[in-house]
Amino acid sequence: MMDVVKFREVIRERSEMSDEWSFGIEQCWKNEIEILSRDIPSTIEYLKNECTADEYGWISEIIDDLAENTQSEEIIEAYRNLMIKYPDEYKKHNISSSIKFAEDALD
Repeated sequence: MMDVVKFREVIRERSEMSDEWSFGIEQCWKNEIEILSRDIPSTIEYLKNECTADEYGWISEIIDDLAENTQSEEIIEAYRNLMIKYPDEYKKHNISSSIKFAEDALD
């Protein structure tokens, strides 16, 4: 089961972090990917039902690495479908290019 509480803690840490602190950012990304990769079906459920607009934006930083790690087209599809729910975040974070990189990461 995906640990949504832990994931949200990591997102909060990332959001409070200076963009200059690359080591800290990489640690957050690593933790995010680990949490989202652990149980693909529950991650897909999270994306479909619980993911907030803010979380959607933060996931754009790691969606390509998540796709490479899991090789899950279903995760990318669930993430892509959030553009309908969160069109402002989609534009603000240039998520179309993040999705393209994620698709390219699949073997």
